[in-house]
Amino acid sequence: MVATDISRAVQGLSGVPVTVEVDVANGLPSFTIVGLTGRAIQEARERVRAAVRNAGFDFPQRRVTVNLAPAEVPKEGSGFDLAIAVALLRTWRELPLDDVACIGELALDGGVRGVIGVLPMARRLAASGIRRLIVPGENAAEAALVEGTEVIGVESLAVAVAYLEGRVDLAPVAAPPMGEVGASGGVDLAAIRSQALAKRALEIAAAGRHNLLMLGPPGAGKTMLARALAGLLPDLDADEALEVASLYSLRGRLSDRPATSLRPPFRAPHHSVSRAGLIGGGAGIVQPGEVSLAHPSVGECPLTLQAPARCNRPTSWAAGGGRALGVAKPAGYSLK
Repeated sequence: MVATDISRAVQGLSGVPVTVEVDVANGLPSFTIVGLTGRAIQEARERVRAAVRNAGFDFPQRRVTVNLAPAEVPKEGSGFDLAIAVALLRTWRELPLDDVACIGELALDGGVRGVIGVLPMARRLAASGIRRLIVPGENAAEAALVEGTEVIGVESLAVAVAYLEGRVDLAPVAAPPMGEVGASGGVDLAAIRSQALAKRALEIAAAGRHNLLMLGPPGAGKTMLARALAGLLPDLDADEALEVASLYSLRGRLSDRPATSLRPPFRAPHHSVSRAGLIGGGAGIVQPGEVSLAHPSVGECPLTLQAPARCNRPTSWAAGGGRALGVAKPAGYSLK
């Protein structure tokens, strides 16, 4: 028998909806997962097997094959665990999964653990027509920020199954209000003494979204002035704030910046930051770098750093308005 469920693979800030197909057939007991999967997904076989049993369900002693379609899309991470387990249980239980997607990592005792990147996943699934999303309880608040999606937070596989079967009534998680309007973005420009010319340059750059290059010896106040620039920028609108929160969700750094914040982000990486730390990268799911965390595609986000020699000669520069606030750019890419 074949059963299906929906989840999502991460690709940058967007992604691809993934159909989880499970076939249980006669044969020697085995559990195989196919579909261009990473190691974390291959290890899901042990997590799903233990979680299903410890949640009070029988694991089939037959040949189980799981396919994550489309097969040509690379898939990474543990967020497919819950979808695989629910689709497996659907092969012999009545679980209505129309317009429902599941995201979450399973613990061996049947609990559901949070994963990174739930907010951009929820945005992409909502755009593809998914109207109900089952996620770990700790990720429910960020997923609820997506309009038009009913978000259900669960703490265990048993609760998720009981909800789908109608034995437990779980209320959708309410979206937290977007807040922190007008909150401080860093140093108050009025608190900086002297530096009249530099402060005037900051005001002009913020008002006209112009590029800005600050040069000076260490201790001259370049970083302090750049932090003050954040306070001059206007609040983000709801769409911009959601895009910034999606970037931080992918990085697993929502604890550093609330998902509901409307203030433009400020990033000040260390001068020894690596190329991958600066522009993003990594194996499997590509992680956003400092440039991405400071640059929503439509936002105004200052960034101050000393670019290391392996990226470019050490030069202090700031970025904002979706473009480089300076002429120094690490080699190999440009800010737009």
